[in-house]
Amino acid sequence: MKTNKTYAVFGLGRYGTAVARELAASGAELIAVDIDEAKVNAATAVIPVCKCADITDPDVIKQLGIGSIDVVIIAMADNLEACVMAVTLCKEAGVKTVIAKCGSEMHQKILTRVGADMVVFPEEESGVRLAKNLLSSGFVDMLTLSKDFSMIELGVKPEWVGKNLMELNLRKKYAINVVAIKRAEKLNVNINPEEKLTADSSLIVIANPAKLVKLK
Repeated sequence: MKTNKTYAVFGLGRYGTAVARELAASGAELIAVDIDEAKVNAATAVIPVCKCADITDPDVIKQLGIGSIDVVIIAMADNLEACVMAVTLCKEAGVKTVIAKCGSEMHQKILTRVGADMVVFPEEESGVRLAKNLLSSGFVDMLTLSKDFSMIELGVKPEWVGKNLMELNLRKKYAINVVAIKRAEKLNVNINPEEKLTADSSLIVIANPAKLVKLK
């Protein structure tokens, strides 16, 4: 599943490499960066564009054109100082979405405060899963149930706002089975098909992710 978004991955440990490899395999435009030349050399076999550079250097961020990247994933949880600096520089450069890997709840608070749009714990979310979520149009989160089906949290599209599930007929159009509606972190499994959807809602659905490409 190709995507029009561009990505950068900072840090080529196991997690960062997994994210970058999955993105590259899916045809995404991607640049991967690490200060360790050995890691960069090892990753070039599966990640087409790899650079050895210090991403805590403002000049490097500028030279690599990071400001034009849509999503930056910072996978350096073992170096909080570098992670904080990278988040700060990316946001200052104008990156819309910065995702940072962290090692503790305290680090999560710090990274969120300096501007990270999303903070993930590696033990809770694999790099492959994160990459698939990023590549899937409109997906907030995804849990694989089988080879063909996943449980997906799907954001309400702008054109769906103000309409109800009966009007949208998602099952017929996209083979989507809605199992719950989430709003303000509250999950409602007793769905009223005539209830109008709001922009701050998301749908918990079971579907084949490959068939949701048409939602783009």
